[in-house]
Amino acid sequence: MVLFILVVSAIAYFMGDYFSYGNGVVFLGYALVFSGLSAFASYYASDKIVLAVSGAKEVKEQENPHLHKLVENLCIGSGMPKPRIYLIQDTAMNAFATGRDPKHAVLCFTSGIVARLDKLELEGVIAHELSHVGNYDIRLMSIVSVLVGTLVLVSDWLTRGVFYGSASRRSRSEGSGILILVGFVLILLSPIIATLIKLALSRQREYLADASAALLTRYPKGLANALTKLADDREVLEAANGATAHLYITSPLKGGQAGLLANLFSTHPPIQDRIRKLEAM
Repeated sequence: MVLFILVVSAIAYFMGDYFSYGNGVVFLGYALVFSGLSAFASYYASDKIVLAVSGAKEVKEQENPHLHKLVENLCIGSGMPKPRIYLIQDTAMNAFATGRDPKHAVLCFTSGIVARLDKLELEGVIAHELSHVGNYDIRLMSIVSVLVGTLVLVSDWLTRGVFYGSASRRSRSEGSGILILVGFVLILLSPIIATLIKLALSRQREYLADASAALLTRYPKGLANALTKLADDREVLEAANGATAHLYITSPLKGGQAGLLANLFSTHPPIQDRIRKLEAM
């Protein structure tokens, strides 16, 4: 979060100093306030934002006692408090966890995954999501997502200001060409680099959650079978989008291409690779 604030502030200072008559300090002040508020919101409100965007509704125990019992049993085994449970009314099969720590966690399932998996498979999925909670992946990825999104927004705003605004005479006469070039590179590449870091981080945390789930259930085949069914499910989850795709147990955005470049920009590792690792445990 500190690094994010520093990068946004550096971009803003450069833009203000070289393209707005030397107002770098003014732009820096705006950037500090803006990035600080974004970081604060990402920490405390990311779960509410994700649930609202996904159209998820809380499910009480009397509404689905079977699902609540499975979650409660695994929470006892892991020593974690029982999270709130939400449901997305969609026949596509998927699930995700959100919240900043185990005391403020939420597990969210689609109605399709609850209806179409058997008990052991659903336990594997629940254990995977609880592992995200216990490993603090949900807090990490929620913060990273909001911060990366903010960085992309700021970079786009400043780039438009450069190309559509009028550059100051000071920037043309006194500005160093090397510094201007470095500034442009920072503006153009920082959102791309930040996004790649987010995606790589997301993929590694999926492997960790799979391994942690196998350790919790002592039955890796349950999660492997669930992932096999999820891989065969070609239905698109309508509530998902590019901003929330990394949260789900498998990518809800179907129809991606295979290959090194596709994997580099993927939110999840190849599902067949995950299944092989689980079957080898």
